[in-house]
Amino acid sequence: MRNEGLGSWPARRARRTPHRAALVHGGATTSYAELHDRTTRLAHALRARGVRRGDRIAYLGPNHPSFLETLFAAGVLGAVLVPLNTRLTAPELTHQLTDSGATVLVHAPAHAELVTASHGGSRVRTSLQVGAAYEAAVAGAADEPFDEPVAPGDTCLVLYTSGTTGRPKGAMLSHANLTWNAVNLLVDQDLRADERALVSAPLFHIAGLAVLTLPVLLKGGTCVLTAAFDPGETLDLIEHHRISYMFGVPAMYERIARHPRWAAADLSSLRMLSCGGAPVPTPLIDTYQARGLTFLQGYGTTEALGVLLLDGEHSVRKAGSAGVPHFFADVTLAGPGPGLPPVAPGGTGEVLVRGPAVMSGYWGLPEETAAAFTDGWFRTGDAARLDRDGHARIVDRIKDVIISGGENVYPAEVEDRLLAHPGIAECAVIGVPDATWGEVPRAVVVPCGDASPDPEEVLRSLSGQLAKYKIPKSLVITTALPRTASGKILKQEVRERYGTAPPPGDDA
Repeated sequence: MRNEGLGSWPARRARRTPHRAALVHGGATTSYAELHDRTTRLAHALRARGVRRGDRIAYLGPNHPSFLETLFAAGVLGAVLVPLNTRLTAPELTHQLTDSGATVLVHAPAHAELVTASHGGSRVRTSLQVGAAYEAAVAGAADEPFDEPVAPGDTCLVLYTSGTTGRPKGAMLSHANLTWNAVNLLVDQDLRADERALVSAPLFHIAGLAVLTLPVLLKGGTCVLTAAFDPGETLDLIEHHRISYMFGVPAMYERIARHPRWAAADLSSLRMLSCGGAPVPTPLIDTYQARGLTFLQGYGTTEALGVLLLDGEHSVRKAGSAGVPHFFADVTLAGPGPGLPPVAPGGTGEVLVRGPAVMSGYWGLPEETAAAFTDGWFRTGDAARLDRDGHARIVDRIKDVIISGGENVYPAEVEDRLLAHPGIAECAVIGVPDATWGEVPRAVVVPCGDASPDPEEVLRSLSGQLAKYKIPKSLVITTALPRTASGKILKQEVRERYGTAPPPGDDA
């Protein structure tokens, strides 16, 4: 087999465990043998539509077996998949389609109008709608195996960053990047061949795809796909499918824990819960550990995939830490200044990553690529603090740090304390201008249910828990915080709306 990339995975898994369930979606189950057959046929259908080595195939839609079939079919052909965020507007989609040079677009029926509005200026010449047209294309295609040579270093994905700090950039991830990342997860998380994973995190983001789905499929487990996250449905799916493993961002786990069925739900099948995508609040970890669940915190980026993991052995003693580097990853913390000097334990610095899972660069952006690397280390832009045992605690984005009177205030630390307040469900801390201190912290909070927290009381409750300069000088109550599709709070939007002085009025 000359294909050494992800496109060969269905064939390799089918020859070992052909009848084992690979995917479950709705009431349908796809075995590994069926996944191999459908992937091969789809590759023939895409070849008939002009797709050749190196061409980009875009996919727009929620979690569905067709996403993974398109990923593997692209890999069979030596083509590149471009996953698109379903929450993007037509102009944003047009930018990514144009920037990537995608020539084929596979999409869900619900996005048909958006697809039509996004074609202008792009190179897309063929669209394939999931449903009847997609199934007809697969059924009518040949099933002869391909033997297209694909090297580990060939680009497999162009995955656009979430755009929380600016216009999204396309991270080029190779077959080797994704394979080594999956190996890291298999080594460090002890995934089993009978794993039943719930995939409710979107596949168009790196965590749902690379941290959860691909390692489980490589091991031969089963992925239960759901189109969108819903806390009540999540509890139903865990019970019905006896889910053993799942991934979520903090906002997802918070919603599950606040659901009325949380206390009575049968969670006995769960072996591991993995959380990442943002600093994980300590009260949230406590909530899950109180249920006797192994709650693992990890850290990664679109560009470097999985970077750190707190394993089950240390999940209680080191709660709140993102753990230590994955087996095949090297991490260092660097301070500001020439040469990026290393930071000693106890200090705070920028997370730098090196290893076989780190991207080759940004699509079509050589200058941005050069700026992202220093001496072979990828600069994440995230700040962390290292303890004496080598465990790293992610404290915030470097760009989100508030400098108040010369002191660094890390919003995530303040947010962690605020989320311990019984009346607060969500919060974001930003810096606002101050004539004396340059800038000071402001809290923007979403109340729990019908709670009506008193701003002054909330801020007083932080006294003795945080240094005085870290305590917000003002608090704004709102009904919701802007988030990306993966659950990350859009701090820039929070700043634009609430970053003026004096504070705006409450939204609630």
